[in-house]
Amino acid sequence: MKKLLVVACVVASLFSCKSEHKTDTTTSKKDSEIASKVENLISQMTLDEKIAEMTQDAPANERLGIPYMKYAEALHGVWLVLDYYGNTTVYPQAIAAASTWQPELVKKMASQTAIEARALGVTHTYSPNLDVISGDPRYGRVEESYGEDPYLVSRMGVAFIQGLQGMGDERFDENHVIATAKHFIGYPENRRGINGGFSDMSERRLREVYLPPFEAAIKEARVGAVMPGHQDYNGVPNHMNTWLLKDILRDELGFDGFIVSDNNDVARLGTMHFIADTRTKSALLGLKAGVDMDLVIGKNEKLAAYNSKVLKDTITQNPELLKYIDKATSRILTAKYNLGLFDAEPKAIDTKTVNAGKKEHQEFSYEMAKKAIILLKNDNNVLPLDMSNIKSLAVIGPNAHEERPAKGTYSLLGGYSGLPPFYVSALDGIKAKVGDKVKINYAKGCDLLSNSKAGFPAAIAAAKKSDAVVLVIGGSRKTGGEGVDRADLNLYGVQQELVKAIHETGKPIVAVLINGRPLSINYVSENIPSILETWYLGMRSGDAIADAIFGDVNPGGKLTVSFPRSVGQVPVTYLERPDFIGSGKGLFKDADKSPLFPFGYGLSYTTFKYGTPKLENTTINADESTSVSVEVTNTGDREGDEVVQMYVRDDYASVGRYLKLLKGFERITLKPGETKTVTFNLGFDELNVLNQEMKKVVEPGTFTISVGASSLEKDLKKVTLTVQ
Repeated sequence: MKKLLVVACVVASLFSCKSEHKTDTTTSKKDSEIASKVENLISQMTLDEKIAEMTQDAPANERLGIPYMKYAEALHGVWLVLDYYGNTTVYPQAIAAASTWQPELVKKMASQTAIEARALGVTHTYSPNLDVISGDPRYGRVEESYGEDPYLVSRMGVAFIQGLQGMGDERFDENHVIATAKHFIGYPENRRGINGGFSDMSERRLREVYLPPFEAAIKEARVGAVMPGHQDYNGVPNHMNTWLLKDILRDELGFDGFIVSDNNDVARLGTMHFIADTRTKSALLGLKAGVDMDLVIGKNEKLAAYNSKVLKDTITQNPELLKYIDKATSRILTAKYNLGLFDAEPKAIDTKTVNAGKKEHQEFSYEMAKKAIILLKNDNNVLPLDMSNIKSLAVIGPNAHEERPAKGTYSLLGGYSGLPPFYVSALDGIKAKVGDKVKINYAKGCDLLSNSKAGFPAAIAAAKKSDAVVLVIGGSRKTGGEGVDRADLNLYGVQQELVKAIHETGKPIVAVLINGRPLSINYVSENIPSILETWYLGMRSGDAIADAIFGDVNPGGKLTVSFPRSVGQVPVTYLERPDFIGSGKGLFKDADKSPLFPFGYGLSYTTFKYGTPKLENTTINADESTSVSVEVTNTGDREGDEVVQMYVRDDYASVGRYLKLLKGFERITLKPGETKTVTFNLGFDELNVLNQEMKKVVEPGTFTISVGASSLEKDLKKVTLTVQ
């Protein structure tokens, strides 16, 4: 019998291999055909033509029929960087998209973005941002990230890339474009919260925190391009770091796409890092490390490194260097073939499609916005407001309204935003919601970037003559985003003084935060009964905010970054290692160490009860898997969403570990009284640890599996799994 089983297994294996081989043959046949075409083209190209191909937006080569590959940003909708065609859909900013905890929404957003990109002639986009935020919200680009956890960033990043690029037969078809995973790697890891600051860190931290999203992007989503970060890694700039770009990215992770520099960064090997004393040396360092494309926005020749004037003489005098030029050019040409650009007839920009604004896309942006809103506080159930109980409502604050700017785009959409056909402000949304049922008393109160209190009297008067107040505060692209780092995290300008003045009127207040980074809002948290975190919700912001205020939407989003109590608490993140040493017990002497609001946190207008987690098997072997299940019940009187989170800790291991790591999550909708069971897998991916040899292994011992509503210990229920 045993012999028969062995034979059966061998036969099954043969059939399995045959099936896999067939798939591989199909793929390799297409790849071989493209490789042959690329090799033929390379053999016909002059050195000038090859170098010209190695820049973003390289013009079409009419002599050889090489097509143009147009780029744009696509973080939360299409942005053409230097051109504003307008009327592209602007979705919730990345930090808000992640707050939905629903990767399928991010995937759909990206697929719609790809369609609009193609209509604009764009086939290569510089998104998504896979940086894991290191717990320092002084850094302006927090808003571009999916959060502080590598697993969450991985899930959102894979979804985005799959939506943008397509998968299977749809990959890079006429409705999809190339994604660029950025910034490789460890970009937010700096000591001052400064954009592009140097990063000194261990290989362990690199691999445990920053590498997982890129590994998932390559292995699961087959991302087509990667962009290195501006900074250096332990003294070696990323754009010349062969260990990062070749040994890890290509050889270890198997990345087979092309690498595009961040803006001006090949030349910056000389002008910022002061390693190369000529642009030619900078260019050679970038080429040898594997940077294929030189991004210089605006095509400023003085900033370009991959330029015939810089490279041609040196390459001609040393033909050995030509292999680097050929490899880079080949990768870019391969991308153009994969996109079908050689087979497509050149098309004019489809302004009709773009200008139509894609009504269905705008509606989906609205749906995402409603899912992204987070309820941080709701004492005495001030929210939702009952329209039948109020006759007048004050809408106050510098972020309550924004008119269409004369130039550029709306500052309350966040960074890397295109220009939508319209933007619904909080004031607009509230007015549309209440119609003539409630009188709206609007007063700005103060400007975001001013210390003037001249608007306070009008705001106080508006509050006093109203039954309740919606106070819209926070930040904007003017106070955050790329290159807008901060030394403190308090509300900008005189906003906190405005909050105090309105609080002193004694009126019920709802604080609405529109911002791109966590803020130290201690006074707001202590004194204002209800707080909504909305981040930047996209072009339909106000509609979603009004829905949440009046209860047509029950907020179900959760934080993907921790809120610090003060800048002195930074970095603040749930990714902590044990630190209880001596009598200090790992605490600040004169301040609370815990975050103001923690990772994974978010309330609801209803309540949820968690049952005791149950393991399918309480003991497994190291090469086996099991699952953990938990029942969640809506114990309130209104339908609501809950994000169920699973965290894992290897109790005793051969190396130090974080206290817990997110390894699973699911957002569910429950009617009043309804119970659902949520199940998470527990196998190698969830249980492995990076050992002393930097290898992923599952070590025997016990594991604490925590399931609950946030990363807070009080919100988690635990069960122990034994691995033998």
